Amino acid sequence: MATVTTQQAPRKTPKTGRFSNSVVKKAVMAVSGIIMILYLIAHMVGNLHAFQGAEEFNEYSHWIRTIGEPAVPEETLLWIIRLVLVVSVVAHFWAAISLWRQARRARPVAYVTKKRVQQSFASRTVRWGGVIIALFIIWHILDLTFGAVNPAGSDATPYDRLVASFQNIPITLFYVLALVLLGLHLRHGVFAATQTLGQTNKRRERAVNGIAYAVSGVITVGFLIVPLSIAFGLID
Repeated sequence: MATVTTQQAPRKTPKTGRFSNSVVKKAVMAVSGIIMILYLIAHMVGNLHAFQGAEEFNEYSHWIRTIGEPAVPEETLLWIIRLVLVVSVVAHFWAAISLWRQARRARPVAYVTKKRVQQSFASRTVRWGGVIIALFIIWHILDLTFGAVNPAGSDATPYDRLVASFQNIPITLFYVLALVLLGLHLRHGVFAATQTLGQTNKRRERAVNGIAYAVSGVITVGFLIVPLSIAFGLID
């Protein structure tokens, strides 16, 4: 009797498009995150003008809109900055969601309980923290940029909108929550970005982790100083 041999067909490698490579996605996430961190630092420094009083803060807000004049029309560079930020935010979220879905497809079986406990806080904070931060950004723009939901209204000066917003306790508490989550997100993000860009190893891991804590701490505290000062009556 003739024997029949069968050979198992090789498993097909999942199709990978140009933007499906995890290394590319992590690089997009790192670079877009760095752009947003640089903006946050500049925005934080600008907010601190509130301690100089209404006149100085309103002048600073006006200066932002006139950067580049008379070489370019008013708000031209401001809209360029906004466009870069929008692209960065969209790219960051796309990379984050894509990597998360890719990881789920590659790991259909859940981790054992011990590993899930060890990883759940960081991963879930980053994931849901990112969603809350995104919602806060939308609220923040409608509140302080356009004044659409600001208690002082859209016709008020930037300083009056700032004070009116953070004299409202629910708004201030939401702001504090979003900033705490942002700090946690930044600590994780700065460390992850240095790994993605090849700037960390076992020997430098402690130093990089310290930098991540320092950057996230300075930005978080720097943003919280103004609203808490208004809430406690130090700025009015």
